[in-house]
Amino acid sequence: MKDTDNLEALLRSLNLKSFVRNYKEFAEKSHKQKLTHIAYLHELVRVESAERQTRKVERLINEAKLPKGKTLDGFDLSKQPTLSPGRLKELSQGDFLDLCENLLIFGIPGSGKTHLSASLAREWCLRGRKVFYTTAAMLVQDLLVAKRDLKLKEMIKKLDGYEAIIIDDISYVPYNRDETDVLFVLLAARYETRSVVITSNLVFSDWGNIFKDPMTTRAAIDRLVHHATILELNQSFRQDAAKKRKKEQEEKKEPEDN
Repeated sequence: MKDTDNLEALLRSLNLKSFVRNYKEFAEKSHKQKLTHIAYLHELVRVESAERQTRKVERLINEAKLPKGKTLDGFDLSKQPTLSPGRLKELSQGDFLDLCENLLIFGIPGSGKTHLSASLAREWCLRGRKVFYTTAAMLVQDLLVAKRDLKLKEMIKKLDGYEAIIIDDISYVPYNRDETDVLFVLLAARYETRSVVITSNLVFSDWGNIFKDPMTTRAAIDRLVHHATILELNQSFRQDAAKKRKKEQEEKKEPEDN
């Protein structure tokens, strides 16, 4: 076996994939540029580190189960004057996750709550954060199945591995008592230990429609709000788009009428 074969086998055993692909090319460049051995090694390590970071981010985004195509650049901030670019940039850094704080996003249907929560979650993944996106409907069903199989504790422990859980559309499903009970158990378990991001069409005064029981409603709100940032989106992107399409259609018809 040649020396290069031995070297490549060792590099593969150490999972240094970039080293295997690049060491010969980098060696030739280093020789031509008269670089030191340390400079040559530094370049190999730098590329290896960058590729590992790229693979890690890709894995985090895939595991997060984020909706496709939701990016912060694609969120039209001009439609939401109550949101400042500085505040949004601050949230995208994800520092509040270290403090186990929550993010609550309220707004009318079509205001971009899902887009905003998913695009922020993507930014956190890009910074190496482990997060998980789910709809409230899917989450409560998964929690109910876990409870039925006597694995609710295991599921909550698994979800504890995520620095943030994004629970989208918490107000859309007409929950029954079993569903709200398991949802409350999860929220209580994450209180001051992990972060929760929630989107909702309903203001807190209407959350009795979600949790039904007044005491449970108050307890859930208290735990979520205690350490939380609250954002309110009041302009509907979908309504604006519909009005724009209608206007364009009317303008096209005008010449025909004349």
